[in-house]
Amino acid sequence: MARRRRRKPVAPTWWRVLRVVLIVAFFVVLFAAGTIAGVISSYSKNLPDINRMADYQPERSTRVYSRQGTLLANLYRQNRIWLPINKVPPMVRNAFIAVEDQHYYQHHGVDFAGIVRAAMADYHHQSVQGASTITQQLARALFLSNEFSISRKIQEALLAMEIERYYTKDEILERYLNLIFFGSGSYGVEAASHTYFGEGVDKLSLAQAAMLAGIPNAPSDYSPYVSLERAKSRQRHVLDRMVAAGYISASQADNAATAPLHLSGLRREGLQGYAYPYFTTYVVSELQRQFGTQTTFEGGLQVYTTLDERLQKIAQEAVNWGVDHSIAEGIDGHQMALVALRPSTGEILAMVGGAGAFSLSNQFNRAWQAHRQPGSSFKVYVYTAAIDSGMPPTAIMEDTAVSYPMGDGTQWTPQDDDHSYMGAITLRTALAQSRNIVAVKLAQILGVDRVIAYAQRMGVSSPLEANLSLALGTSVVSPLDMASGYSTLANQGIHIEPSPFRMVKDSLGTTVLDNLYPQQNEVLGAGTAYIMDTMLQSVITSGTGNPNAQIDRPAGGKTGTTSDYRDAWFVGFTPDLVAAVWLGNDNYSRMSESYGGNIPARTWARFMRAALEKIPPHNFAFPSGEVVKIANCSGGGYEYYLAGTEPLSSCAGPGSRGRVSDMSTYEPPASTITPIPLDTGAPGSPPP
Repeated sequence: MARRRRRKPVAPTWWRVLRVVLIVAFFVVLFAAGTIAGVISSYSKNLPDINRMADYQPERSTRVYSRQGTLLANLYRQNRIWLPINKVPPMVRNAFIAVEDQHYYQHHGVDFAGIVRAAMADYHHQSVQGASTITQQLARALFLSNEFSISRKIQEALLAMEIERYYTKDEILERYLNLIFFGSGSYGVEAASHTYFGEGVDKLSLAQAAMLAGIPNAPSDYSPYVSLERAKSRQRHVLDRMVAAGYISASQADNAATAPLHLSGLRREGLQGYAYPYFTTYVVSELQRQFGTQTTFEGGLQVYTTLDERLQKIAQEAVNWGVDHSIAEGIDGHQMALVALRPSTGEILAMVGGAGAFSLSNQFNRAWQAHRQPGSSFKVYVYTAAIDSGMPPTAIMEDTAVSYPMGDGTQWTPQDDDHSYMGAITLRTALAQSRNIVAVKLAQILGVDRVIAYAQRMGVSSPLEANLSLALGTSVVSPLDMASGYSTLANQGIHIEPSPFRMVKDSLGTTVLDNLYPQQNEVLGAGTAYIMDTMLQSVITSGTGNPNAQIDRPAGGKTGTTSDYRDAWFVGFTPDLVAAVWLGNDNYSRMSESYGGNIPARTWARFMRAALEKIPPHNFAFPSGEVVKIANCSGGGYEYYLAGTEPLSSCAGPGSRGRVSDMSTYEPPASTITPIPLDTGAPGSPPP
């Protein structure tokens, strides 16, 4: 009998199905892995070079300070102050980590568990921290756009992991905290701290740090300047996250949630955000001229200026006072400018470019942008050239009618506003009484080009027209020009270019401009400067500046009035301070007999008295050996001569030695105004 063959056991159906499923799953996973690898490979090829992160140089705001240390302006395209991570307090760092990326120190760029949590929270409509890590946010900020797409998210994740391979957690966190946007024009945690709380992050309380950490998620919603209610709600959320992360206790969170914030108040950007804007806008212009626009607004300069806040306030009050009185007294000058310099250093201590508040409709800075006719205040340069050429103050000039042929065949006949003549008078009297004809005759004798050379080397930078009417101030100049020129006389013939800077440092703290010891140019002998000082003192004591410009201390100055009453000036000085005052109208309309000896002189005196109230009066330094002092023959006072030009008699009188009997043939000696650079300088104190 044949043996029956044993049948092979048949696997259960469920096992056969499972095996098929596993095989299919294996190939699906294999396919998916290959696909993912291909996608990663594809996206990896097009990733930005993260080495750029090491070379990244952020824009840094430039900060401008007064000499008292007050912040005058924060200049930026993006308001940013870069802060090293070791300068950011742990409490501030913890606040950002807790709310933005609680597992920051555990993941390697992408928090996969966080992605799942975020997805589940979104499904259940719960609030939880976002799925993007701090590293992903940094990758997006540095290399990618804010576009939301699958491809962009893949790139973001890949970049984050790549960044974590090459940079430490602290390096990544430092860049993140310095790059993120906080609203109100602020980028980075330090700039934001100043914007919202008026001080750096090292001074922040827990309440302030939590509010700051809550803003970047949505600055347009969570800024306390937009909605304090929403900002407080977001602050509470940050504090709760800090409790959950173990950074603070629940009681600390509760106390911080009710603590005062001490918000500094939103400071308007641009011109309206500048303190003392007439001065500060000039500083910005000079920064751009000397360092370029990009460095000014992106280079992170630290600018220590010459501004004396007390004097600036006094100057603004004086200007407002002057314009008010001009209008009230029917003179109808509606604008004024005042510039004050320290002659020994060239420092611009105060600059007011107009009456009233600096606004969008009143941005014109008349102190340096306005160029107006200086009138008789320009005569100083004519007389300086004459004294430096060897003419003594007692030299006689004829104040008599004279005419000059014009190019069109007509005659020009200069006159004084009183239409009278004083006859033979000394140079001292002619300057004190501001006689026009004498000034024109002097300019003709000396040569107009020579007068221009003196004006320019003494400090006038504006172009000057070479004609005889220049002696009467027909070429336009700025108040800053005039203050600069007169400062040379106040500083014993040494000219120092006016500057609003004491010191400028770059973003690394390296000094790039040091004006504590400014360059000095000897453009006049000390003797010439001293004699001009005494002649300009006569303007105040017995001339056109008397009595309105008297300030109860030795001072010199000169009035300036244009023939059509469109400009009125007073420029004056003591050994310590120079100030130029201009009065007029922006539309060049006539004023009503607006003499420089009236409102401008009174305004100048008002400013000088207040500015110098704490400085004891003292005389101009007498240059022994260069000037000879001789008693007047009339028995009153003294006259001063350059050594070698003093009279042969025992007393000084009109025409003493140096009287020029035939002025038409007078030839002055060769010029002596070649600039001589000096190495000496008055020591200054370091900036705040």
